[in-house]
Amino acid sequence: MLNVRLPDGSSRQFDGPVTVAQVAQSIAPSLAKAALAGKVNGKVVDTSHLIESDADLAIVTDRDPEGLDVIRHSTAHLLAYAVKELFPEAQVTIGPVIENGFYYDFSYKRPFTPDDLAAIEKKMVELAKKDEPVTRKVLPRDEAVAYFKSIGEAYKAEIIASIPANEDVSLYSEGGFTDLCRGPHVPSTGKLKVFKLMKLAGAYWRGDSKNEMLQRVYGTAWTKKEDQEQYLHMLEEAEKRDHRKLGKALDLFHFQEEAPGLVFWHPKGWTVWQQVEQYMRHKYQASGYSEVKAPQILDRTLWEKTGHWENYRDNMFTTESENRSYALKPMNCPGHVQIYNSGLRSYRDLPLRFGEFGQCHRNESSGALHGLMRVRGFTQDDGHIFCTEEQIEAEVTAFHSQAMAVYDDFGFANIDVKLALRPEGRIGSDEVWDQAEEALRSALRACGVEWTELPGEGAFYGPKIEYHLKDSLGRPWQVGTMQVDFSMPGRLGSEYVAEDNTRKVPVMLHRAIVGSMERFIGILIENYAGALPLWLAPVQVAVLNISDAQADYVKEVEQKLRQAGLRVHADLRNEKITYKIREHSVQKLPYILVVGDKEKDANTVAVRARGNVDLGVMSVDALVERLVGEVAAKTK
Repeated sequence: MLNVRLPDGSSRQFDGPVTVAQVAQSIAPSLAKAALAGKVNGKVVDTSHLIESDADLAIVTDRDPEGLDVIRHSTAHLLAYAVKELFPEAQVTIGPVIENGFYYDFSYKRPFTPDDLAAIEKKMVELAKKDEPVTRKVLPRDEAVAYFKSIGEAYKAEIIASIPANEDVSLYSEGGFTDLCRGPHVPSTGKLKVFKLMKLAGAYWRGDSKNEMLQRVYGTAWTKKEDQEQYLHMLEEAEKRDHRKLGKALDLFHFQEEAPGLVFWHPKGWTVWQQVEQYMRHKYQASGYSEVKAPQILDRTLWEKTGHWENYRDNMFTTESENRSYALKPMNCPGHVQIYNSGLRSYRDLPLRFGEFGQCHRNESSGALHGLMRVRGFTQDDGHIFCTEEQIEAEVTAFHSQAMAVYDDFGFANIDVKLALRPEGRIGSDEVWDQAEEALRSALRACGVEWTELPGEGAFYGPKIEYHLKDSLGRPWQVGTMQVDFSMPGRLGSEYVAEDNTRKVPVMLHRAIVGSMERFIGILIENYAGALPLWLAPVQVAVLNISDAQADYVKEVEQKLRQAGLRVHADLRNEKITYKIREHSVQKLPYILVVGDKEKDANTVAVRARGNVDLGVMSVDALVERLVGEVAAKTK
């Protein structure tokens, strides 16, 4: 008898091998109808998968996260099927699942057009309605290569040829279309009901710019129509909030070809930068950090000692002078170690905390650049703590509390904490990594927070805690980090005199709260759709006169507000007041003050808050008190 154990603790017995679909049918016909896949001993498989020995089984439906992945993967194949139906000469390459959807790359003699995209989606709907079975078969590698060559699919044949010769490969077929894939897939195309093709893009074959440029078709797929509608609405909102568009519209910054991946900050944008930097500087000073400044360029030999040259070389900008090789710093840590090493340190000096708004450069590929979110030159609110192993927990817990308070001040309350563990390419022994990872786990337990672990995603020199905040659209952004490093201080000769007069190597904690200043400001702009809170807004108040008769009074009001520390613009242009109000409203100013003869005579102002909210008439002193209080409270 074959025993199949189900998630509710029950079991079902069968006389011999049984498919996932047959098990589902034995439980309930409705479950068999809803089944998209199965999970056998933790592995997701097709419903046609044959269970040949005792196993744990969960039936995967559209209510399970795995079900959504299966749907998206299968929809990518449906896309390729539709393209081959409409454009038989097109060659298919790869089509993986990505966040919120999928894509598929094609080789074709001409670029696809938006009209083609609409036709492909229409064909996908037709093919899905046919509810054709999706079947799997396994072939030896060479036989599979021969098959795809015979049907003119050179890219598929090349992919399979790169697989070891002694391995079999699996092929999936639906209707007249067959594709290479590990699977699993839905049992039939009729399971694919909610999808939409999103856009066209270019992509090099195998990601190599020396190869042919392929055509990439992006799509999204969901289990429910309302989920897709919600996602599409979110994309519309995200488009309106695009920081690149708002940066131009609000005169904050710009980019240009002469400096790819580098930012030209305008006065208003730099004002926002300064608010963030000065706020963070105050936070660090209050928690015992000494601000330092390290060089931008360091000799290659130092980068070799740290391990960057071996593990990070491709991302570094290099230069030469007088037969010496140098690199622009991609990280601030080696410079801070040199400052630590400049004097003899005692255990009494520890923990020693250095902070720097350090500018770094990383040679990101041009295709990866994305406004402020992905740049080649950026500044970090970077800090490094030199401490003993016994001090790690206290330092991490203090940092955690500070980080959460900072995110709250900026208006982010939904924070996910993640722990990135050892990557494949790393320095240090497994014992050292065990020690470092457990130190961070222990600290997180002391913080009383739940976290998710990310195997393989740590830095090459140590594991790290990551802080992922969610913006007003629910989009996650990874910002802050706390990393424990047992390797770099020793590599660079750092030590301290211990209590027993021996020399010991300190532990180095790498930490940042906002991370890249550029990226964080981009996140803020999109989170608030450009309507930054009063304390961050580049211009907080505009004072508008109705006629020239109030010009002197407007200047008096402006001066009082400036003396209170507020950022004010007096608009004395000879324009209609409705025009001036509208123009400043488009600039998303928090407050607009209107002054006519009546306000001038009474020493008052008519106050409009952002969103065309009429707050009525106030005395200038009352207004100053209100605004200064709002800035101090960092009202969102």
